[in-house]
Amino acid sequence: MDKYECPCGYIYDPEEGDYKHGVDAGTAFEDIPDTWVCPVCEAGKENFVKL
Repeated sequence: MDKYECPCGYIYDPEEGDYKHGVDAGTAFEDIPDTWVCPVCEAGKENFVKL
């Protein structure tokens, strides 16, 4: 699964997920709800770029 980077530098790693914000480990970026935002700067998913 691909990693995605926010403009602030946060990298979403699907192997880790974002447990604090309800995204389980193993969740592909594409499968995260559109309402999810960066846990660091609160940017929306549309601002992330595939690494």
